[in-house]
Amino acid sequence: MSAAVSALVMCVLAVLMAPRPPALGPQRTGDAALARDVLRAAGEDGYQGLSVALLENGRIRYAGLGTADGSRPADERTAYEIGSITKTMTGMLLADLAEDGLSPDTPVGDLLPRAGLSTPATLAELASHRSGLPRLPVSGRLLAGALLGPYTGADPYGGAGPGEVLAGAAAAKAGPRGTVAYSNLGMSLLGLALAERFGTTYADLLRTRLLTPLGMTSTVALGPRDALPARHATGRSQNGLTMDFWRSHGYAPAGGGVWSTAEDLAKLVGAVMNGSAPGAGAATPRWDEDDRRRVGYGWFTTRYDTRTITWHNGGTGGFTSFAGYDPATRRGVVVLSSTAKPVDAVGLRLLGVPTPGDGNTLTPQGIVMLIVTFGGLGLLVAAARGRVRDRLSIAGRTLSGMFLLLLARNGGPWEVVPPFVWLAGAGVLAAAVALAVLRWPALPLTRGHPWWRWASAALPAALLLALALAMAG
Repeated sequence: MSAAVSALVMCVLAVLMAPRPPALGPQRTGDAALARDVLRAAGEDGYQGLSVALLENGRIRYAGLGTADGSRPADERTAYEIGSITKTMTGMLLADLAEDGLSPDTPVGDLLPRAGLSTPATLAELASHRSGLPRLPVSGRLLAGALLGPYTGADPYGGAGPGEVLAGAAAAKAGPRGTVAYSNLGMSLLGLALAERFGTTYADLLRTRLLTPLGMTSTVALGPRDALPARHATGRSQNGLTMDFWRSHGYAPAGGGVWSTAEDLAKLVGAVMNGSAPGAGAATPRWDEDDRRRVGYGWFTTRYDTRTITWHNGGTGGFTSFAGYDPATRRGVVVLSSTAKPVDAVGLRLLGVPTPGDGNTLTPQGIVMLIVTFGGLGLLVAAARGRVRDRLSIAGRTLSGMFLLLLARNGGPWEVVPPFVWLAGAGVLAAAVALAVLRWPALPLTRGHPWWRWASAALPAALLLALALAMAG
């Protein structure tokens, strides 16, 4: 009886905890024709909520598909983390300040004399990813965040402030200047340097020089204690894990903790297209990255056969974004999503640029997670053959199987592989536990090396607890 109860409890828990990749619900807001176009461009799978703005013929249309947070319909005023689209605004700040006399050729160290920077990079080089600075500084916390974030949902930047960014920039080993190499660190350093030049914060500089003149009242760079925007969306990974919001205000110039809406970003794209935005010249392509793509201050320009698109995208733990326009047709688009599935192809298709399918494929990491899903198989075989040695061995293997299942649930490829595969792995563990429980009364607590048996149970218990606590907050 106890074996059957154990298996039943585990199966019920597995069904309740099974991965649920997001999919667009039936909710629609705004322009119905545009919503149909968005659905054709995006498909239903992989997105929880989409807010879209399309600018053409001097008119802006909006459409919302799905939900912002699982219940409230998405619309043009839903707030999303916009990630690296913020880099275009940082570039526009430089272009705007250059019109007031700040030379883009100023070495960044001149604006941050107390930061101990060794890089001779100029403001223009930072704005165009040509500074030689790495994508991110070498940091144990950043590395751990990048490795663990997909499994725990945590902010990989850990709320890093300006001081940490400046320290990372001072310690960073720069490569050769002049070659385009994408750098969050470089763009963050640029924004902090511009703010320092005017004795203010990046958030205040952005608001006074760009957001307020454009009437972008729903766009904000959050400080460490600022409340989340009203009507904000909830971000999820591609396999449905709820992701933490990013609070890394030191990286705000590169997109950390910056929120906006489709309505606000449509104002930005429209004003850049017609040249009326402060620093609109930032979108002008100045340097080659390769034979198809050029870069200005923050903005990229890419050639697609006979079409040329000026654009930037963004991505945080649970959000993706795209803003771009065709200078020839003066058609622009904004696409914001509350899941980690990229929306670049959606934006390009709405601009009339044919793109291949999204191409979700099974990665090596995904294959590893599929193997991990069946971590209970060893206990099942051992229990079926009567080879479990003691109760601590059963406890350790059960806890290990539970940890691996939770790890696979959070980081597995369930946007590609049907989630019932995870349920099959949970079923294997449940069957293993049921067989092991049948053997339990006849087994000693431990045999062999007691300290090793206790450790083999304590370690997976600690890992399981740590993962659960990290997910909880």
